[in-house]
Amino acid sequence: MKKVEVTLSINGTAEKIIEAFINPARLKEWWQVEQALIEPKVNGVYTLVWQVTPQGLGFVSSGQIASYDPASELIIDKFVYLNPTKSLLGPMSLTIRVNPQEAGSELYLCQDGYQSGGDWDWYYAAVKQAWPDLLQNFKKYIEAR
Repeated sequence: MKKVEVTLSINGTAEKIIEAFINPARLKEWWQVEQALIEPKVNGVYTLVWQVTPQGLGFVSSGQIASYDPASELIIDKFVYLNPTKSLLGPMSLTIRVNPQEAGSELYLCQDGYQSGGDWDWYYAAVKQAWPDLLQNFKKYIEAR
């Protein structure tokens, strides 16, 4: 199966980086997440929502936390993507690992489990472009804090 991987050096602690993926206020600041329901523990819920309107929810990503270490790792399994104009896509996994470096940390992100055909091809192309761009903004966000 296809996957999207990004590795990035960031001048920030592993704890600060992982926290930015689980704290709803931080997610809103760097990823424009409008609503989040996150239980930062193994088997906890991880749900993010964008474009909330009186008519409903725009986009939802949701899964179950398979591994969580606030100093090094967040792995979300059973990760699904819901878009009102597309098929339901999933399950996938999202892995975020942070390793200390001499100056800062190395962030590794991998989203995998993509299938092929139809909306899967659209989603893979979108995510393949989005994660590298988004993580450059994330790097600036972490380094400015």
